[in-house]
Amino acid sequence: MIQGIFYARFLPQEGTKIVAQSPPGCIVAETYAPHLKPPLVDFDVVREYVVPRKAFFNRFMTVNSPDGKYSILGFPVSIPNERYHRNEFIFNFGLVVESEVDQIPYERLVRRLAVTFAEMERQHGYLSSDGRDGSSSSSSGNCGRRPIESLLEIIKEDLNNYGECMIPVDDANTLNMKLFPYHAAPAPVRGWHVPVPKMKLADVVDPTWDLTLQKIIPHVDGVNDVRRVAWLADVSLPLTQIALQHLLYYDTILLLDMFFFGSCYAPRPGVHDFIANRDGLVDECAAYVCISSPMPGGSGGGGSSDSAAGQTAGNVAGSSKDATVEAAETIGQRQRQKQEQQPQQQDVSNYQLIKLMTTFCVGRSVMEWIKLHQDAGFDVLRHVDVRRFVQFGVIKGLLYRVHKYVVSKQYLEALATGRRAPWLLRADGATRNDDDDGQDALLRYADGCHCFDQIITELNMTDGEIMKKLRSLEPGDRTVFYR
Repeated sequence: MIQGIFYARFLPQEGTKIVAQSPPGCIVAETYAPHLKPPLVDFDVVREYVVPRKAFFNRFMTVNSPDGKYSILGFPVSIPNERYHRNEFIFNFGLVVESEVDQIPYERLVRRLAVTFAEMERQHGYLSSDGRDGSSSSSSGNCGRRPIESLLEIIKEDLNNYGECMIPVDDANTLNMKLFPYHAAPAPVRGWHVPVPKMKLADVVDPTWDLTLQKIIPHVDGVNDVRRVAWLADVSLPLTQIALQHLLYYDTILLLDMFFFGSCYAPRPGVHDFIANRDGLVDECAAYVCISSPMPGGSGGGGSSDSAAGQTAGNVAGSSKDATVEAAETIGQRQRQKQEQQPQQQDVSNYQLIKLMTTFCVGRSVMEWIKLHQDAGFDVLRHVDVRRFVQFGVIKGLLYRVHKYVVSKQYLEALATGRRAPWLLRADGATRNDDDDGQDALLRYADGCHCFDQIITELNMTDGEIMKKLRSLEPGDRTVFYR
């Protein structure tokens, strides 16, 4: 948010001076309005940076206030011309924003202000026509012009409220600016990632969208990994990754790891917020993961309903076929209405959800975690959607995935000495291909830098098949670890 905007000039007799500012007193205190708030920055300290030395002219500048609370963004401009006093006109349009905010979107605004008013000054002396510097500019260009003070006020209010502005400056010029949000470069999308939509993409997709995006969006459901999305959409994997990067760039999806019952998860420090149910986190989790069933009625409520239905069915047992069908339809409608009116009960208490979340640990797979609670008398699979429970924990920062890696001593030795690994050479000394033996392809990942998810995706093998092949190799050379 823009805290202040100003227009400064270098005057031959007075030096650097703030000609206009909005809100009033944000840079220099106004003598006629002592009741206003104190200035945001100490102008005497930053004066030499508002209009800096010649080496910084026509460059974007950022200056922090001494207290580090605010930043001044400026683009000092110098226009050389013989008509000016000292043959040069120097000015600067600056913005004051909080130091913590992202300053990249505001850089374009500052540049646009400087370039626009510099061109207007070159055309008909828009800025120097007030004669402050004793220049000989004609005042014919003043007809229909808007004062700088009102321009700055409108620019600030429109950008803060609407993120854009379109302001007629005079009869021939209009100032158009838009505040575009800055998005960081997206993280690389791997074949073993799982894209999870943060909105209903199918509702916003347009026929004019990229064809690849239109083909992959129906398969982005938070379950399919990138490789499977590409296969289902009949799109090459590189194109799928590029398309998902576009969605990631605009913050419409997030990437998670593939879910396996053999995977391990561990709690993060954020699990303390879950234990304390801060901001209703446990209640939100219950609504997302619990497999709820209709709550039975009060004491004897369910029995009376069943007996009433039995009595109705008995009453129509000896009637005609049409009457029986009509009565059965009536009973079905009443039961459906009761089920819709009855609240849904939460089969899992908040205490149980907290206990489930805090029992993840390194070295304990999801399957072992399920068995642990089943042995304790709680059927997790019956009451909780395990995949959604783990997904909720990862998205909220309560859990993190503990990946599994394999490392080979011989491979590390080959990397350290620069020699080829023994298994990459045939008996005749030639280099093996991946087609020669599936084990050779697997051992290329035995450097401790490739997780099992990558191996599963790229070699199209299951976790069990990988472990089976690793056990069949030379004992003592391979080590599987978690991190």
